[in-house]
Amino acid sequence: MVKGSFGEILKREREMREVTLNEVTVATRIPPRFLEAFEREEWEKLPGGVFNRGFVRAIARYLGLDEENLLSEYDLAYGEQKASTASLVENPIPSAPKWIVAVAALGILAVIAGVIAGGVYGWRRYAAYRAANRAAIVAVTAAQPASTQPNVNGDAAAASASAASPGAPGALASTASAASASPAGAPRQLELSVSTSDVTRVRVVADGRVVLDARLPAGEKRHLSARNQFVVSAAHPSAVLLDLNGQAMPQLGSGGASGTIVLSQKDLRQPPSGNSQP
Repeated sequence: MVKGSFGEILKREREMREVTLNEVTVATRIPPRFLEAFEREEWEKLPGGVFNRGFVRAIARYLGLDEENLLSEYDLAYGEQKASTASLVENPIPSAPKWIVAVAALGILAVIAGVIAGGVYGWRRYAAYRAANRAAIVAVTAAQPASTQPNVNGDAAAASASAASPGAPGALASTASAASASPAGAPRQLELSVSTSDVTRVRVVADGRVVLDARLPAGEKRHLSARNQFVVSAAHPSAVLLDLNGQAMPQLGSGGASGTIVLSQKDLRQPPSGNSQP
């Protein structure tokens, strides 16, 4: 028998005798898929064990070959296949060192701890900011002056006196003076103009509500409105100029220290009023 691999020998001997796979199947009752697996040495497609050896003996007997020689070739080829498979199993892919796994776990824990610490720090900063705003609003509300009550009794007395003596010459004059004094005594809307000569941070609270809290550049001008009062704070007081209803207000302070000022109706200079005699 010519030497070579088992599958090549088996196929060559069969083709030399001009025998097809179907003829071998009919004579030996071996399925064609097993015959092809023997010739291609695809051992995983065969049943294995004594069945394979019995198939080899039957094929050798049908083709007129020496059974022992063909079995020797089969054992040699099948044994080499098993040895290569065993070597692959004995040399698996090495696993990663344990210290790499430990370092990766520590890195993940460090990232989680950093996220938690950042969240706690952000929440504390936010809580402090809210507390500061709440304290500022409470301070502004407490600093508001008590509103003056109109002299209801005096007005009622003047009205009753004029009604009692409609023909008196002073009744008409008192009525006219009361009518003219009423709109003059009504509180006016406060209009604040904030101008900056240098970069500074300005905070303005109007009637207990923050209407401006920003860093203003030099030459910036803002106009704000309120009904009762303004509380103005600045990081650099000397860089802030204030006008209230067109009237210049005093500076917040001097130097680099921050300053605060409260402006209300009482800070407005009343225009001089004259009484005309008839």
